[in-house]
Amino acid sequence: MHFTDFGLADTKKLLKNALRGGYAVPAFNFYNMETLQAIVDASNITQSPIILAVSESALAYMGEDILMAIVDGIEKKRGQIALHLDHGHSLEICKHAIDLGFSSVMFDGSGLPLKENIKISKKVVEYAHKHNVSVETELGVLAGIEDKNTKSKNNSYTDPTIVKNFVKETGTDFLAIAIGTSHGLYKRTKPTDKLRFDILEQIATEIPTTPLVLHGASNIPQKFIKTINKFGGNIKNAFGIAPAQLRHAISLHITKINVDSDSRLAFTSAVRETLAKDKNAFDPRTYLTKAREYVTKNCVDEIQNIMGSGYKI
Repeated sequence: MHFTDFGLADTKKLLKNALRGGYAVPAFNFYNMETLQAIVDASNITQSPIILAVSESALAYMGEDILMAIVDGIEKKRGQIALHLDHGHSLEICKHAIDLGFSSVMFDGSGLPLKENIKISKKVVEYAHKHNVSVETELGVLAGIEDKNTKSKNNSYTDPTIVKNFVKETGTDFLAIAIGTSHGLYKRTKPTDKLRFDILEQIATEIPTTPLVLHGASNIPQKFIKTINKFGGNIKNAFGIAPAQLRHAISLHITKINVDSDSRLAFTSAVRETLAKDKNAFDPRTYLTKAREYVTKNCVDEIQNIMGSGYKI
């Protein structure tokens, strides 16, 4: 199957439009029907293009047949929604996602030696482009934990002096970079920590026509932390990337911003609050509906106040 058979959008076109328009397309991770519905609802409310991001672990959790069936079943306006493999760690998984009908794939070779990263990235690009599918690759390493397949204790900034040759050698369509963001909840040691905009500026100068991607860029809304902790949680010292910094990054050619932890926090806070307030609740639809609402509201807020992608379709 090809992504066009599912009515999905071309990710490369979405990001090229964003680069020209000076906004970012949100890439929201999802893991079940409710989070998928919430993201699509947010897109419809804001008239924003979106990228549905699926990690290897999420693909395994949902099952590929169920995943593609629910993606096929959602309402898609023309040119609005793309489906993206997030952090594919092998040529094989990238090929498989392309064959399933993904609009784009990310090969994450950031933990490999540079020559090996280039070698495999090039092979992914060659296969993807034969199927008119676009590819994201990565230079630099983000600290933190996203899932069992994507984690690192160390942070390594992207070297601006190698990005031009990397893009030329691999043929990648867009490039994920490391400028101080992190996977997971604990992105900053304090809220005032700044991203390395000097590095981003150099990269944007070196490859001005290549859309740039920011991973580990969740805002970590403190209201969700407070709600979770109020109703039995124990999350401490979790700080995200301030909206003002993300908006500045967008002005420097960041055209795709990945958001995962924010949706998890919104979902969990809704479930904890609903069950705590109604001790007799036992129907999953009760708390899952509330969770879906919370995720939708948060996605709408980030589309409007961070991405600037509303009313772009």
